[in-house]
Amino acid sequence: MNAWTLVSHAGPHEGFVLKQHPEPVPGPSQVRIAVEGFGLNYADVMAARGLYRDAPPLPSVIGYEVVGRVEAFGADVPADMLGKRVVAMTRFGGYAQQVVTDHRACAVVPEDMSLGVAAALATQGATAWYAARVICPLSPGQRVLVHSAAGGVGQLLVQLALDAGCEVYAIAGGPEKGAHLKQMGAQHVIDRLAGPYERTVSGLLGNERIDVSFNAVGGSSYKKDMRLLGVGGRLVLFGGAERGALGLFGTLRFVWRMGFVVPIFLMMQSRSVLGINMLKLSDRRPELVAKCMHEAVAAAMRGVLRPHVHKEYPASALPQAHVDLASGHTSGKLVVRW
Repeated sequence: MNAWTLVSHAGPHEGFVLKQHPEPVPGPSQVRIAVEGFGLNYADVMAARGLYRDAPPLPSVIGYEVVGRVEAFGADVPADMLGKRVVAMTRFGGYAQQVVTDHRACAVVPEDMSLGVAAALATQGATAWYAARVICPLSPGQRVLVHSAAGGVGQLLVQLALDAGCEVYAIAGGPEKGAHLKQMGAQHVIDRLAGPYERTVSGLLGNERIDVSFNAVGGSSYKKDMRLLGVGGRLVLFGGAERGALGLFGTLRFVWRMGFVVPIFLMMQSRSVLGINMLKLSDRRPELVAKCMHEAVAAAMRGVLRPHVHKEYPASALPQAHVDLASGHTSGKLVVRW
């Protein structure tokens, strides 16, 4: 089978090579999927740059999610899964024509659901569901700040917040992304390119404060968000886009800008800081992550979640898809079709 293989961190066009790999054999509780296509996530960009500590050593096949059809299975797998079209989460290995994964990490999707929509419900759908329905359940009337709101997870968080009856403050870069978020129903759209977002949000709030912030940026935005939070406020961190690609220096700068959490101050102000690492959850709580993905798929079929697909790329254009995702000019889901 063919698989896009990461051989260096020199950049997408140099670092990825299309190589032949042996056909994977499903073990106990595993299925093998003939892959129709796979999704990209920002963590893939970080892995390609050598900045994702949990990524496998080079050479490796990265990728967290695929859409395809179950063509074989090992022991302890329900026989009726054979032939089903599924979206599946993978512990890397997703950039391949065939993958094996735990059958519990698969969710059956309709035949007429597009590749992009189905892929968006895996890593991104599970992350958004875990954030807004499990670790930080939202309530009607809450004021919710969403960073990177035009991104794959961000758009789903906006939709879940609106579905919960919240007032949404959506941060994105540029008028095109802002127009899309307004069309989605976000009550307040903040263009981060037009000036410091915290000033705009503070002006919109008046004497009120933010109840929840979903933050995929980290770095200096952490302190800014903490100043916007009210009593009982919760800051949910699920990414570190501000880290950039500067290696050790970038990491140190990123940590310095965030500062350190002093628990006594959180207690005195009745605020919470919550962190999400879906890879760690997949390792330790796979049944929870699988449940979140299944809930996201069900929510999409009810019309609660409506993933926006930025673009579908042919398999030959995988390096360019990485370039586009890293540029920050995309919105919604990017997928690659074999």
